[in-house]
Amino acid sequence: MAGLALISVSDKTGLAELGQGLERLGWQLLSTGGTAAALRGWGCAVTEVSQFTGFPEILDGRVKTLHPRVFAGILAAPGAAHRRQLDELQIPSIDLVVVNLYPFRQTVARPEVGLEEAVEQIDIGGPSLVRAAAKNHARVGVVVDPSDYADVLAELERGHLSVETRRRLAARAFRHTASYDAAVAAHLPALMHGQRPSPSAVVAAGLLDCEEVILRYGENPHQWGVLARTGDLAGLAGARQLQGKELSYNNLGDASGAWRLAWDLPGPGVVIVKHANPCGVAVAADMSEAFTRARATDPVSAFGGVIAVNGVVDEACARVMADLFAEVVVAPGYGPGALEVLARKKNLRVLEAGQPVPEHMVLRTVDGGFLLQGADAGWDGEERLVVTSAAPTPDQLTALELAWRVVKHVSSNAIVVGAADRILGVGAGQMSRVDSAKLAVGKAVAAGHDLAGAVAASDAFFPFPDGVEALAEAGVRAVIQPGGSLRDEEVIAAANRLGVAMVLTRRRHFRH
Repeated sequence: MAGLALISVSDKTGLAELGQGLERLGWQLLSTGGTAAALRGWGCAVTEVSQFTGFPEILDGRVKTLHPRVFAGILAAPGAAHRRQLDELQIPSIDLVVVNLYPFRQTVARPEVGLEEAVEQIDIGGPSLVRAAAKNHARVGVVVDPSDYADVLAELERGHLSVETRRRLAARAFRHTASYDAAVAAHLPALMHGQRPSPSAVVAAGLLDCEEVILRYGENPHQWGVLARTGDLAGLAGARQLQGKELSYNNLGDASGAWRLAWDLPGPGVVIVKHANPCGVAVAADMSEAFTRARATDPVSAFGGVIAVNGVVDEACARVMADLFAEVVVAPGYGPGALEVLARKKNLRVLEAGQPVPEHMVLRTVDGGFLLQGADAGWDGEERLVVTSAAPTPDQLTALELAWRVVKHVSSNAIVVGAADRILGVGAGQMSRVDSAKLAVGKAVAAGHDLAGAVAASDAFFPFPDGVEALAEAGVRAVIQPGGSLRDEEVIAAANRLGVAMVLTRRRHFRH
């Protein structure tokens, strides 16, 4: 069934194929300035909206489609009553609306953009057209995403858009305009008043623009779970699953933490995460060696964990991985033979993902509301201030840097004990820092590690000397921590007395 399609798009991706495809199916095309010119350039016959309405575009294009003849053509409901009114007024019905909006987000993302330029990128007619068509989805198809063009054309070639398709497209359209308005609400006041964008509106815009993927369940089987995935399919959320069982809420949560830590490592390496905390971390030029070292951190906890690798998994690495029961492996790529080896573990979820997306904000719920904060990203602005008589050796400095990068990803209170190429013990989530220190030491000893000459990292200051004393007693000889305690002098004095080198960063990394 052919009809009349109104097309007005800022993003011209796929426009040639859409216009030519509709024309081939006998559809008439109605369009505005730039879109009309582009379609004509691809050989399509187009009626300008100004010709359709008998009213010119005015106010530098601010008013183009806002006309009763356009909106009546879209909003006329199915049935004889509205059809008679259109016939009396000689208004053709519009059966398909293809619109995407002015690039407001891309405009305000530029650091130098000013208020006036941003205001001009606030679309008025576009959202109105989209909402009108989505409201009348009982009769009209609405398309806001070029990725839908091929499916829409294929269905029209078979006859017409089904009720299910029109409903699906309408739901996407309403989310699209809601996200667009949220983006304006987030950024425009900031440009008006010289403030930062509204965090809650930024989150709302991002969530509304996401694709929802229904998970098997949440943390527990009686809870529902959803992955809200951005359209550009970046980072772990856009990972390609190459094999294995369906991903769960917990799989994705642990994999995300492991993936970010893997790319925070100072070199090629492997991370193993269990229940949101790293239980194995190591670096090595050879990935199979990195995995072997990481698993050795805490072999008991590694069982059933999530493995993240920041380099290509080759066949040798896959073979040693296959000896461990794991839930997920995620890497940027897999070499020849690696996937064949991993395929023998048919339930193992194998993911291929791009580098982590830069993290700008962290969101969590509280009773009756939400907490939002800036992301704890990077180490810019931190110090590396030696405050003890003994200075760390070059090998100790390398080990301290690795431990410091890992401790940022451990639940507070956090203590990480390690060496230059691996982590030896992790103390996570204890209510006192000395208990975290004792736990890290105990885990390392239980795994058979010799802590003589090891180093340790603490995500926040030592409130008392007891934490440093517990680490030194186990053999630790260098510590990195933020400092800032009222008892810093006592803690530093204890380190000097015990022959422990201490480095202060002046920045903590709590993770709750």
